[in-house]
Amino acid sequence: MAHISTQPTAGFSILRPLTAIGHGLMAWMERVAVANSRLEEIRHLQSLSDAELAERGIERERIVYHVFADRIGI
Repeated sequence: MAHISTQPTAGFSILRPLTAIGHGLMAWMERVAVANSRLEEIRHLQSLSDAELAERGIERERIVYHVFADRIGI
């Protein structure tokens, strides 16, 4: 008795490398967008006066730490 399988093999797929490239590109674009938004936040905070920063509870020399606190665990 012969058996015939109609299921595709789990081996090579032309779409797999293209999908990986697409995912990599999207991840890179997301990192760029996040970096740009953080840079804008740093620039905005640096433009504030010391009194305005104090109202927010931020010291001028700690602006970068404040913006990246979630990334560096502070």
